[in-house]
Amino acid sequence: MHTTISIKNLTKTFGGIDAVKDVSFKAGTGEIIALLGPNGAGKSTLMNMITGYLAPTSGEIEILGKDISQNALFAKENIGFLPEGSPLYPDMKVKTFLNYMAELRGLKGAAKKQRIEEVAQTAKINEIMDQKIETLSKGYLRRAGFAQSIISDPEILLLDEPTDGLDPNQKEHMRRLIADMKKNKTVLISTHLLDEAESIATRIILINRGRILVDGTLKDILFKAEADNLEKAFSILTQPEKNDA
Repeated sequence: MHTTISIKNLTKTFGGIDAVKDVSFKAGTGEIIALLGPNGAGKSTLMNMITGYLAPTSGEIEILGKDISQNALFAKENIGFLPEGSPLYPDMKVKTFLNYMAELRGLKGAAKKQRIEEVAQTAKINEIMDQKIETLSKGYLRRAGFAQSIISDPEILLLDEPTDGLDPNQKEHMRRLIADMKKNKTVLISTHLLDEAESIATRIILINRGRILVDGTLKDILFKAEADNLEKAFSILTQPEKNDA
């Protein structure tokens, strides 16, 4: 397996509170890894550090073998990121936004036009390309955000709560898209939904209060929860989807 992400003893502290505490793991091409945990577990903070948007308090992050503290632009060039809440430009039309993001990623001319058409088709947003972002539903915001995250066809894809706000059919479509991408990418998603982690992830990292509790398959997690009497970990796994927010 070709290692694309290497995290070593990563910690992020805010006002004396450890949002992420001593986290270490590696990820490689062909993996879909679900960071599974409740809101406030540290999942978004971890993703923001991997992308370089937040600096760690301590620890190391390597993207494709390079330390991002010394190669921040290289890391950003090779990562597609869908942040929590889809923070897009509200006064732009969707097609203008995607055109802008494509140009930031170095796409030009016919190649840019073709790629925008491809991602719009993939994300199923053709019908809203001429709408302003501020008029979009939460579901369409997520899909437009997903389209920009894949526009440069990056080797690493980070998706923070990718199905948040989607209806059941849209959730299933998004999960299929993510599953199809593992062939030549490393995909890291965050979720607090067990069924989502189970349905698309090849590996689950159970995280709570900034720490990794278990790293493995669902079977590994259930065994660990029972063997170590991890009541809090098990409660994370049994949260119903109605808690989705």
